[in-house]
Amino acid sequence: MSKKFDVVVVGAGPAGYVAAIRCAQLGMKTACVEKWHDDKNDPVYGGTCLNVGCIPSKALLDSSHKYSEAKKDFAIHGISMDKLAIDVPAMIDRKAKIVKQLTQGVKGLFAANKVEGIQGAGKLLKGKKVLVTAADGSTQELEADHIILAAGTEPINFPPPPVDQDVIVDSTGALEFTEVPKRLGVIGAGVIGLELGSVWSRLGSEVTILEATDAFLPAVDTQLAKEAQKVFEKQGLTIKLSSKVTGSKVSTGKTKTVTVSYTDKDGEQEIVFDKLIVAVGRRPCSAGLLSDDCGVQVDQRGFIQVNDQCATAVPGVWAAGDLVRGPMLAHKGMEEGVMVAERIAGKKTQVNYDLVPFVIYTHPELAWVGKTEQQLKDEGVEYNIGTFPFSINGRAMAANESAGLVKLIAHAKTDRILGCHILGPSAADLTQQIAIAMEFSASAEDIGLTMFSHPTLSEAVHEAALAVGGHAIHAVNKRKRN
Repeated sequence: MSKKFDVVVVGAGPAGYVAAIRCAQLGMKTACVEKWHDDKNDPVYGGTCLNVGCIPSKALLDSSHKYSEAKKDFAIHGISMDKLAIDVPAMIDRKAKIVKQLTQGVKGLFAANKVEGIQGAGKLLKGKKVLVTAADGSTQELEADHIILAAGTEPINFPPPPVDQDVIVDSTGALEFTEVPKRLGVIGAGVIGLELGSVWSRLGSEVTILEATDAFLPAVDTQLAKEAQKVFEKQGLTIKLSSKVTGSKVSTGKTKTVTVSYTDKDGEQEIVFDKLIVAVGRRPCSAGLLSDDCGVQVDQRGFIQVNDQCATAVPGVWAAGDLVRGPMLAHKGMEEGVMVAERIAGKKTQVNYDLVPFVIYTHPELAWVGKTEQQLKDEGVEYNIGTFPFSINGRAMAANESAGLVKLIAHAKTDRILGCHILGPSAADLTQQIAIAMEFSASAEDIGLTMFSHPTLSEAVHEAALAVGGHAIHAVNKRKRN
């Protein structure tokens, strides 16, 4: 006999747990099914983001940055360090404690909002039913007026270097090293590869990133991507573009290494690493999620097909987060989770997919929102650009954080902001200022007329906005003043 709910959510990652909480807040009897579990077979909430993605990687990025600062940058402040060392197990333990605190926090929110958490792998059946298979093999059937699928993603398997979670690891294994590898290889120069490569490079690894394409960060504004590559290489990352991995061989013996074969413009190459991270992307966890007769459609890449409101072709069945089209970002999934919950409740909530912020948490950070310059060129849109470097921002100079720049793009006729691209300190938070402004259709002049505190990093955003019209005060204007 099926257990009945108003809403059943499959998956407790950012899209799923947010959707479940919001549904419960709106008065719906809600259950959330999650296959991740602890040693007591109790569900562990938060999905990839909280457990092996956004949160643990940022914990390691922060720890490694502090170590790198102490080793390379403290002297300029007049601070000397004797016998500096990194305790990797302690760093990993700190990361684990943060993860536990946040996942337990979601559990507490479920309890406070009366969301019923159910451990097991969920499978959508015909007739808006969900078959839940627990870790011990037992099953139960749930039924609801609305089903929200939010099962998330998993790392893509890349056959040339088969992951063994020992010498060759995926993004999850890269969070659990017990010591700093002397020679570290990373396949993929995307967000995951750059962030994880940065962590271990700061701690002393000789990091080489192999990227198959000939462009560095092709989704990023070209000007900032080129500048970012220079900064990362100066920090010690070796980035090899147009390098296609063709095979790998792990040595035998007590101290294992992996020899990676790849081709570049000069032909066949080999390189030896002590550890290798495979970071070639992620794929939706749709395999095994749907029964053949449930009616929900999946595209060739495994993404569940939905409309702009995250509704599938089956009335009452929804899908959100990394399981559907669009960028694989936790904040995008959270907003979709809220939208779906409120749509079920009869509200007209909509996600603005034109203003999804993107961030790469290297140091300096790289963040952007809206259109890139090359996108606007392709679309035939006339635009003006304003830039301002952090090298002449007083707050950045005082903090010894002067690499990078702010780039603001506005429509040539209306002056409406079309895009913001920042490489520099606190880029994610600074970009969010412009995301808010763009949501209200602000112009570059609006930002220029706004008073900014001094001295702050955000003054670089202010000056970039002024520069759009050729009115920057603290930099030489490339445009004629009006």
